[in-house]
Amino acid sequence: MTYQLLATAASGIEALVGQELKNLGYSAQVENGRARFEGGKEDIAKANLWLRTADRVKLIVGEFTAKTFDDLYEQTKALPWDAYLAMDSAFPVSGKSIKSTLYSVPDVQRIVNKAIADKIKDVYHRRGMLPETGAKFPIEVAIRKDKVLLTIDTTGPSLFKRGYRIDKGGAPLKENMAAALVMLTTWRPDRPFVDPTCGSGTIPIEAALIGHNIAPGFNRSFLCEDWHWMPEDMWQKVRQEAEEQADYDVELDILGIDIDGRMIEIAKANALEAGLSHSIEFKQMQVADFQTDKEFGIIVSNPPYGERLGDPEEAYQIYRDMGKAFKPLTTWSKYIITSDLDFEEHYGQRATKKRKLYNGYLRTDYFQYWGKRK
Repeated sequence: MTYQLLATAASGIEALVGQELKNLGYSAQVENGRARFEGGKEDIAKANLWLRTADRVKLIVGEFTAKTFDDLYEQTKALPWDAYLAMDSAFPVSGKSIKSTLYSVPDVQRIVNKAIADKIKDVYHRRGMLPETGAKFPIEVAIRKDKVLLTIDTTGPSLFKRGYRIDKGGAPLKENMAAALVMLTTWRPDRPFVDPTCGSGTIPIEAALIGHNIAPGFNRSFLCEDWHWMPEDMWQKVRQEAEEQADYDVELDILGIDIDGRMIEIAKANALEAGLSHSIEFKQMQVADFQTDKEFGIIVSNPPYGERLGDPEEAYQIYRDMGKAFKPLTTWSKYIITSDLDFEEHYGQRATKKRKLYNGYLRTDYFQYWGKRK
């Protein structure tokens, strides 16, 4: 069976998710906040295991236009819910409605829940309440301009939860956003990589996962593994293939530095948990003291900024220190994410390019300074 699928993503990185899907061999259509693709059971497993920048993988059950609750009920009930849900499946319904006639989200959720329950009861000849004691199938009803999209979440806890983060600092970057920051650079595994404000180590760890071609979901499980129609041996096969594709022998030159010694200890513990402590070096140091005689490297930094952490003046000082420390590194490319629109002023140089990204709900810019080409 072929399923219509969605990989959801933070605003600004949908194109990366689309590119990842293409690299995995799917034809993807990028939309606002998501990329569509299609595939079978194995593809659901692969996408969950391999997508670095997506939030979750959802299965599309149906799409239609509805302006009345009757319409919503009848068209929802007409969908083949029994192809996915067993008689005892739990199916919590969440919802959202944007610029639509049916604007009351609690009512929309209630109607959808009733329509699905009625369909399952009809199919299994049941009366009264359904048990809902079995595997979980989280359903979302999303209405935008009267167009209804009904999906089932296959992922469970968001894909950014890789499972290696034992501890984190004050304002950690999500793992999928960290992966996106690395993937938006020109870094290749044969070049030096430095994060000068590494905090709990997320950016260097994501770079190492990419460098070794390790599937980001390798150390976790997914909600749909509990579903009655997802075979266990298929999961074993997909995980085995991922294991075979990893290249543990490639030598990586990745350095994470931070002024806070406690954060360096946390970063080391997280890298150890990810099985990557041999691939990343961590050092306690302030940005102002960073020097290197290596060439053609990549710097990626998520420094403390404004609303996110602490004192704006401290952040400005870090930007000034970066500007001075990085200036001699003419062959290096530097990439810095911040919500501070005056960043260039403090850094002391105009960026080659800026890219708008959303870090959670915070609008940020990714300032890119490209080094000399080899």
